[in-house]
Amino acid sequence: MKVNQLFQHIDQIDTYKRYGKIHRVVGLMIESKGPEASVGDVCLIHSSSRHGEKIMAEVVGFHNENVLLMPYSTIQDIAPGCLVEATGEPLQVKVGPELIGEVLDAIGRPLTGGALPKGLKDYPTDQMPPNPLSRPPIEEPIQVGVRAIDSLLTVGKGQRIGIFAGSGVGKSTMMGMIARNSTADLNVIALIGERGREVREFIEKDLGEEGLKKSIVVVATSDQPALMRIKGAYTATAISEYFRDLGYNVNLMLDSITRVAMAQREVGLATGEPPTTKGYTPSVFAILPKLLERTGTNHNGTITAFYTVLVDGDDMNEPIADTVRGILDGHFVLDRRIAEQGRYPALDVLKSISRVMKGITSEEHQQAATEVRQLLATYEENQELIQIGAYKKGTSREIDRAIHYHPSIIQFLKQGIHEQVTHQETLNHMFELLRGNKVNG
Repeated sequence: MKVNQLFQHIDQIDTYKRYGKIHRVVGLMIESKGPEASVGDVCLIHSSSRHGEKIMAEVVGFHNENVLLMPYSTIQDIAPGCLVEATGEPLQVKVGPELIGEVLDAIGRPLTGGALPKGLKDYPTDQMPPNPLSRPPIEEPIQVGVRAIDSLLTVGKGQRIGIFAGSGVGKSTMMGMIARNSTADLNVIALIGERGREVREFIEKDLGEEGLKKSIVVVATSDQPALMRIKGAYTATAISEYFRDLGYNVNLMLDSITRVAMAQREVGLATGEPPTTKGYTPSVFAILPKLLERTGTNHNGTITAFYTVLVDGDDMNEPIADTVRGILDGHFVLDRRIAEQGRYPALDVLKSISRVMKGITSEEHQQAATEVRQLLATYEENQELIQIGAYKKGTSREIDRAIHYHPSIIQFLKQGIHEQVTHQETLNHMFELLRGNKVNG
């Protein structure tokens, strides 16, 4: 029986190699006459350099029977008439437990320039999101290791969260804290569109040796072609899916989804799509839900996903921020005003929400979190009166309580970069705070 199956498999193998020729290059786009290929397939362009290197490119569309390709690298050695070889397959990356501790590029090659570990298997980067009915509900909290989150914005295993912030407010620092302190089995960290200087800085300072031991880092820097920045997000998501299917509880941290959208806009404009909201093309708003819905729970394991969203001028309603917020299961807002006060993490608890918190926390935890939020909100509403001395003590019992608890709450929400705290310790601190005991953050 096995022999028959083997013969059937041999019969189905395509023994022909299909070629085309470069016709023209316009900006980022390469047009070729042939080969026969489908959208999403990888092709190899035989470059004109003396070394005869093959440049990987992807089919992104068609125009007047010509194939439109975008390269994964620069197009310096591409000339008219260069051969284009079809592989007949979409991009696949090598995955396996041996990758843990590695730093990879957007198509899964080690950034150190060495060889990949042995024993890995091929895995396609582009997958369909799971069937909604095959997703188990989120019922269990996961320790993030950031006191403000574990207490007031509890995250569940398999939840998808957006971290919204302007530049320089502490997104990378917070991601490093989560990677080191979380109880997840594995971190998959995608650095998309980062400055080259920041990559090593993040790995060595924010993530650290301890964090890297249980992490896989995927890097696509800002100088790389748009397609590589998009593929970085797809590769990181595919690696997370592979480990989820093995039964792992994975943390996927993607910094930033905004730069993925910008890269897709470049590709869309190059293929002739019309610009719509703020210059973003329709394909941007089509790929975002498809990419973000791939994470979450399945019957084997979970992917708890954190996507950072860059908000231009701290505008929370710009198109990408608005779209992403509507897809995800909650959002954390990092506030520049809080960062300027020297309070880190600069998390604005009142503007942030975890949509699954009620289903995964105890009644006692929910009551305590609501009380802390109310005290913070009351103080913020009356902050100006309190600071200029216009409020007289005894006028309102609620405001008096808010003033009394405010220093302890602020101390509780502050956390040092390398300060480790468990989920239970965080809850004990919060309960002590509300009982009036002084909390040392």
